[in-house]
Amino acid sequence: MIEDGRRVPTTSGVIAVANLQAQVDGLVARLPTARFARTALSSPAVAERALLVDLLILRGQVSGRITDYESAAALAEALVRDAPDESTSWLVRARTRAIFHQFARTLADLDAAGRCGADRATVQAERAAILQAVGCYAEALALRRDAAQRRPDFAALGALAVLEAERGRVDRAERLFTQASHRYRGVSPFPLASLNFRRGLMWLGERDLTVARAWFRAAVTLVPAYAPALGHLAEVDAALGAREAAIGRLRRLAEFSDDPEYAAELAGVLRDAEQIQEAEHWRSIAASRYDELVLHHPEAYVDHAVEFWLTVGADQPKALRLASQSHASRAAQRLAMPHGDIPIV
Repeated sequence: MIEDGRRVPTTSGVIAVANLQAQVDGLVARLPTARFARTALSSPAVAERALLVDLLILRGQVSGRITDYESAAALAEALVRDAPDESTSWLVRARTRAIFHQFARTLADLDAAGRCGADRATVQAERAAILQAVGCYAEALALRRDAAQRRPDFAALGALAVLEAERGRVDRAERLFTQASHRYRGVSPFPLASLNFRRGLMWLGERDLTVARAWFRAAVTLVPAYAPALGHLAEVDAALGAREAAIGRLRRLAEFSDDPEYAAELAGVLRDAEQIQEAEHWRSIAASRYDELVLHHPEAYVDHAVEFWLTVGADQPKALRLASQSHASRAAQRLAMPHGDIPIV
């Protein structure tokens, strides 16, 4: 693709997704039949299972399927149980817990990984992501800048760009996004697609829909099946008046993904298009799935459910009850944080 006037060669996104699927299938096939039975693991076995966790997380990110995250979390739990002296076990469980916004537990796992000898730079990068997620931007910025100064590669500069974007420092973030893309040395399209997606989110937050759409389109050009970019591309299309294009994209996402965000967004666009019967169908699917996710993963999904019930779901009392639950959950997390100076905002 053309990135800032420069040709960035990567593997075809279609081939990369197929390869990812094949890798996951191959690793799953090598697991024992009693996958989560208690058993002592060698270091190579730990590394293989940790790789499977990371690949499941990646597949979940690309496809928009929460079940992949849940499978990764179950495997990571078993890994800590069976190899508690391996720092890799704690690192991969920290990553799965972060996905479900269990931030206090994530930081505790990172501390355990450090005690087991994990690479300091890796632990600090993971810790910076959590600090960023809970709104501790000053602390996260110190870690991100230190990493970028020590090793100004694609990963460090990209992470710093995303943080600056979240802080509203758009000019600075733009320079860092460009620098990061110029430092990319891999052939996988996934990291660049993710970087373009985050750049699109920044411009969406700035309400520059044209530029946002260009970066979401760039992400999809790299990985045509990239669900988050497709979803936001549909959002921008709807806002720009291309309603039928948005509906087409969202239908495909809602049919494949188990993330209710796509069904909810589709219901809203269909309702605006006065296609009431189909809108109600997808609204009902989203409602059921949000109820399920709030029950099993409240920290990660209650806020999304509140937004749904306030808008497409059209149940303000339920939204207010869930908002109260969210506030209580955040207060409990704040008390449970291993570092008392880290707030949950």
